[in-house]
Amino acid sequence: MGKLDYIHNNPVKAGLCQHPWEYKYSSAGSYLKKDTTWNFLVHIDG
Repeated sequence: MGKLDYIHNNPVKAGLCQHPWEYKYSSAGSYLKKDTTWNFLVHIDG
């Protein structure tokens, strides 16, 4: 599991939602949909 997966799954582990993309303040949905409207989100490999 990578760092981003760990961060996205924290709300699930805390019982705040069932899926990472359901959490209101998560970027998981944007990554899942490849949504580029949040131009402040940057994916950095490495």
